[in-house]
Amino acid sequence: MTEEKVVLVNEKDEKIGLMPKMEAHEKALLHRAFSVFVFNDKNELMIQQRAMHKYHSPGLWTNTCCSHQRDGENNIDAGKRRLQEEMGFSTNLKETTSFIYKAPFDNGLTEHEYDHMLVGKYNDDPNINPDEVAAWKWMSMEAIEKDMKENPSIYTEWFKIIFEKFQEHLSL
Repeated sequence: MTEEKVVLVNEKDEKIGLMPKMEAHEKALLHRAFSVFVFNDKNELMIQQRAMHKYHSPGLWTNTCCSHQRDGENNIDAGKRRLQEEMGFSTNLKETTSFIYKAPFDNGLTEHEYDHMLVGKYNDDPNINPDEVAAWKWMSMEAIEKDMKENPSIYTEWFKIIFEKFQEHLSL
């Protein structure tokens, strides 16, 4: 199996090339990504705990799912694909905003992403892929915000950035 490639972009989200995912993270190069946020009718967010063997941020809690667009794949299709692969369900998604962030990790890798935020609604239980997800739960935004302040080390860096700076974009 060939290593997945990410779409390298400039600060205007214009494609400038392709690179194997690990190499892009080793070199901290800006690449396209997305973060999916799925809410239920009670306005609770489905969050996931990343699988323990992930190459960065293992075991940390984060948004419903996230990943990288494939070359030629639009943001919504990428989000739907990854939601199915990680969480085992599909739902309509809407893009709300995007932002650039850079987060170095202890293992020498760095996430430097042009991240597109996608929001959807769903009310059932997911059928999680254990290769990707260790656990999941529904939480209110208030409960997440409170827990994030009390236990910041159990959440991914991008999830903390989104909660701090882009929370107003987390609605349909």
